[in-house]
Amino acid sequence: MGRDLTSDAPGAPRAAEAPEAGRGGPTRRQLLFGGAVAGIGAVAAIGVDTLTRRDDRPDATDEAAQALHGSLTVPFYGEHQAGVETPPQAHATLVALDLRPEVDRDGLRRLMRLLTDDAARLTQGTAALADSEPELAHVPARLTVTFGFGPGLVRRATDDAGSDGVGAGGTASVALPTWLRPLPAFTVDRLEEAWSDGDLLLQIGADDAFTVAHAQRMLLKDARSFATVRWTQTGFRRAHGSERSGTTMRNLFGQVDGTVNPAPTTEDFDGLVWVRDGWLAGGTSMVVRRISMDLDGWDRLDRGGREQSVGRFLSNGAPLTGTEEHDEPDFEATTAIGFPVIAEFSHVRRSRSDDTSQRIFRRAYNYDDAPTGDAVSESGLLFVSFQADVDAQFVPLQQRLDELDLLNEWTTPIGSAVFAIPPGCSEGGYVGETLLEEAS
Repeated sequence: MGRDLTSDAPGAPRAAEAPEAGRGGPTRRQLLFGGAVAGIGAVAAIGVDTLTRRDDRPDATDEAAQALHGSLTVPFYGEHQAGVETPPQAHATLVALDLRPEVDRDGLRRLMRLLTDDAARLTQGTAALADSEPELAHVPARLTVTFGFGPGLVRRATDDAGSDGVGAGGTASVALPTWLRPLPAFTVDRLEEAWSDGDLLLQIGADDAFTVAHAQRMLLKDARSFATVRWTQTGFRRAHGSERSGTTMRNLFGQVDGTVNPAPTTEDFDGLVWVRDGWLAGGTSMVVRRISMDLDGWDRLDRGGREQSVGRFLSNGAPLTGTEEHDEPDFEATTAIGFPVIAEFSHVRRSRSDDTSQRIFRRAYNYDDAPTGDAVSESGLLFVSFQADVDAQFVPLQQRLDELDLLNEWTTPIGSAVFAIPPGCSEGGYVGETLLEEAS
């Protein structure tokens, strides 16, 4: 009897592997192995891309299916600078600069002309004039660049106009806004110089971090002969398209952050945000606060305690007396045993005023820096607000929070700066000309 070729005995070849009697040809295993080697050679010869099921090279069909947003642009020129009422982008970097000692009013004009020209180009997907990598500018992704003037820059411009602030052409005095100065000291502040003040601010926002990084480099190349970097702060929100447009952002505590915000382009917004007089007409003020958040401490608080601290449900941001995010809080409502449903120390209660003029427009971002040592996180909120008058709108709000806001247990302001945001400009002009030309 011949050998049973289906035997599973140790050392017995399986039928599929056994050579036929009297034939010295290759086994099936050898054929398969040889075919694999040949296949590898074929891949090397003709390229992997041609053997994959899907060609990854972009074409018109792919772009339509993917709904690409990289080509979207925001107009640069106009009555107001972009980046204030513009719907917030996914990424933002704020850079504060200190002017070099020798930069005078004429130098400021040259600087702002350079920055304006390149910002206008970059926001429309066109390379800056001295861009050695112009291809990197072709995805604007709703890029905006917003310029802010600190008190040092405004003083530099007006001091050059003469001690009375009147220029050679007899123009009216250019006054430093009374609110354009460091904020009053608050007891909760632990401010660090590394995140505070500055002469000139660049707010660069886009839905693509690559775009922000390239625009930042181009603009800092323009500015390096005139100024040095004082600080840089980078923030983020949800990626573009990951939530419905208009969804209120969440901070890293999980809170819905910024529910009560005036709606851009409305009469209410215009009255609260835009300055109406002087060289700042059509502009606004900007407060930047870097707020460190104790996420580890927040983790140790139960959900009910978190919601009492805020005065809103974490699930959807509704007030504790309501069901939807934009329901009006009822501060008179009490529990069955007579306690307020929304506590006096809650953030939502302390941030409210009976004076409706004491409101601001929030445009904040989260930050998450690399932790060191035993820390799990180095995170917080890059708080940004716009208002027509810092002293009349922001300061009273912050004073109420400073006096009694339970969130102060887990938040610490470590940076603070105030800037004047000049109005926009028309094509051929430059941002800041209402200050720098009047002061000439």
